[in-house]
Amino acid sequence: MARRPAPPIDGVCVVDKPAGWTSHDVVAKSRGLLGTRKVGHSGTLDPDATGVLVLGVGRATRLLRFLTDLGKVYIGEVVLGTTTSTLDAAGEVTGTFAMDGVTLDDVHAVLPAFIGEIDQVPPMVSAIKVDGRRLHELAREGIEIERKARKVVIRRIDVESTDVPGVFRLSVECGSGTYIRSLAADLGTALGGGAHLRGLRRTAVGGFGLGDARGLEQLELLPMREVLRDYPGLDTDAAGVAALVQGRRLVSGSVGARRVPSVASGDRSVSAVYGPDGDLVAVVEAAGGDFRPVVVVAPPGPTVQAG
Repeated sequence: MARRPAPPIDGVCVVDKPAGWTSHDVVAKSRGLLGTRKVGHSGTLDPDATGVLVLGVGRATRLLRFLTDLGKVYIGEVVLGTTTSTLDAAGEVTGTFAMDGVTLDDVHAVLPAFIGEIDQVPPMVSAIKVDGRRLHELAREGIEIERKARKVVIRRIDVESTDVPGVFRLSVECGSGTYIRSLAADLGTALGGGAHLRGLRRTAVGGFGLGDARGLEQLELLPMREVLRDYPGLDTDAAGVAALVQGRRLVSGSVGARRVPSVASGDRSVSAVYGPDGDLVAVVEAAGGDFRPVVVVAPPGPTVQAG
């Protein structure tokens, strides 16, 4: 008798990424551990960085674009007095500055210039593409090109002293696309010298935090309904599920609000829709008073049958 194929697995895994692994390495390892090729991540972490990396599995890979733009929280240390080729501790020293006299008050004094929407020049060691080449590929070849500043949003920066003079611990809440190593370097410049970043750790991606994260050998698959925990939710009945599966709109009077998101990030023009069993059915956007399906992930079976 032929062996039945294993049932597909769908959901989200939150990994506590170890240092020395690329985000692609984590995806490749997770594919083997989970037994499926359908695994992707929602936002790259530098190889030397650790912390929260959100993976979509199975049907959830179709929803990763809704996680990419969620806000992030990072912690790390700014080391004053030394600049490096990579803006972090992995690079070669490119300059030294006498900054022993910089105090915590001095750091606090320059922070307002970095809060809100700011212009930030991405580092050469980044995955941004210019003329079809990723910047980090050019950097490995010893090529440095001019980069245009990009608009990024930094909502909060908390700073505290450490036991080491000239080293300050940062906690940063920011929008997608913010480079903390660039922030560290810019802070050093603003303080009259230079700096680099070390010990970067991402503690949250939207509503996914370190409390959800697991090591690679202890991966935990969270259910599909958790994928869009940061988005408004709508309940619908079996008839509504069937309509969405068929590509039709939900009538606004047939659904009700499910919950209010706890994290103020993400694209609020779309909402998650949950069926009568609580499973995630689709992502919809408001359209003319009703709701138009953007992505439908409802599995086949009784859930999609109209009552």
